[in-house]
Amino acid sequence: MSSWLRSAVNKAVEVGNKNNLTNTVKKYADTVVQHAGQAVAEGAKILHDRISARNYRSVAQTVKRLEEAAISHRGPERVQLLRRWLVVLKEIENLSGASAEGKEKTLEQHLAVEDIKENPQRPSLVLYYDSDVGGEPLNFRDVFLQSQALEGITLSMIIEAPNEEEVSLLLEMFGLCLTGRKEVHNAIVSSLQDLATAFSSYQDEVLVKREELLQFAQRAITGLKINSDLARIDAEASSLRKKLSEITTSQGVVNKVDYKAAEETEATLKALKVALGQIRICSRLEGLLLKKKNISNGDSPEVHAQKVDKLKVLTESLVNSAAKAEKRISDNRQQKEEALKVRVTKGGETSEKEKELTAEISELQQKKDDLEAELKKINTSLAAAQARLWNVREERDQFEEANNQIVEHLKIKEDELTKSISSCRVESDVIKTWINFLEDTWVLQQSNTEIYEKQVSDELERHEDYFVNLAIQLLTTYQVFNFLY
Repeated sequence: MSSWLRSAVNKAVEVGNKNNLTNTVKKYADTVVQHAGQAVAEGAKILHDRISARNYRSVAQTVKRLEEAAISHRGPERVQLLRRWLVVLKEIENLSGASAEGKEKTLEQHLAVEDIKENPQRPSLVLYYDSDVGGEPLNFRDVFLQSQALEGITLSMIIEAPNEEEVSLLLEMFGLCLTGRKEVHNAIVSSLQDLATAFSSYQDEVLVKREELLQFAQRAITGLKINSDLARIDAEASSLRKKLSEITTSQGVVNKVDYKAAEETEATLKALKVALGQIRICSRLEGLLLKKKNISNGDSPEVHAQKVDKLKVLTESLVNSAAKAEKRISDNRQQKEEALKVRVTKGGETSEKEKELTAEISELQQKKDDLEAELKKINTSLAAAQARLWNVREERDQFEEANNQIVEHLKIKEDELTKSISSCRVESDVIKTWINFLEDTWVLQQSNTEIYEKQVSDELERHEDYFVNLAIQLLTTYQVFNFLY
């Protein structure tokens, strides 16, 4: 018996002034767990017998196939995959709605109906079960939500941007598989399109790996996904509350029992059986509510904060790297300008010398024509002047070649730094987009978590009050019974 249930019984006993009925009630309450355990074992045996007579598809293998298909399909194949999944999910949703409007059935009744289906191969009617895991058989929607197929198809949409038809299909699938309303799903799809646009421009990795960003997006979608266990827990809890209400209505208020009938042993045993049934239902309902309270999807607040902080730090580092690269470009440009100035100055000096030597050669050539007698002297002077001219030109050519190499080297460095700046800026923008998406999905997840926790706390509080009142009523009845005897 759980701690709060035992506490409620003890409080009710104290209200009964600790008469002779105290020990009886305590012993009676302590037997509830044993009876409940026997009932669960019997139910498990019945379920196992039914399952052994049927052929089910493997949950693990189906999950593996769904996840592989979500990642591998592209283009028209991806559209067809979305359509097939959506048809099956809608059909299961319609079947679930029709079942909720009708009368409740036990698991064995459901299995019997499934045995006589005309078309047992329809995906919406196929059940999945793994004997080594246990539990109840699952339908396609339960297996789909347990797998990472929805996250995989979402990552596929980020890697390769979806077209209008895929966006429409994805919106419908989000409506069946994610929490929140339609406007929330529209916002998520819009964010995914922004991520796809940013991801397409993110080619050169600097600090953040593309795979790591995809993992962050995957966990964010997981945090918004509907938990298939919650629906089953809510359905069973609703059924248990309905049974409690029916027991109370059919038996009437416990403290209004016909005291004459209570004097008979048969009436007493019947009242004890009713009380035992109520306590069993209360114990099971408490377990369901605690299980519902412990269910959580996605990242914890600490993990989410670590991811966002990491991306913020990386963004700052990228901004700093871009600033440093810009400074280096500025320094290189200054050096290039100085080299060009030296080149111009040196070129001017060389041109002046070239002009002077050209004039001198012309003058000597003129003297050669005019002074045949001084031909030898002039030829010597001419050869010397030509040698100097060749040296000057060679020096100029060597200088220009070296200067060109320096300028080309600086230009290459500038191009590399410019490309680095562009990569840093693109990656910074991508990270900012991811941060916004993670923050938005986190706000939605926190909102859903707070609503669930509040609902569960309210249900536990109402359930505890109900059980305390029930125990008080039982003790009051037994006090009257002892009094009559």
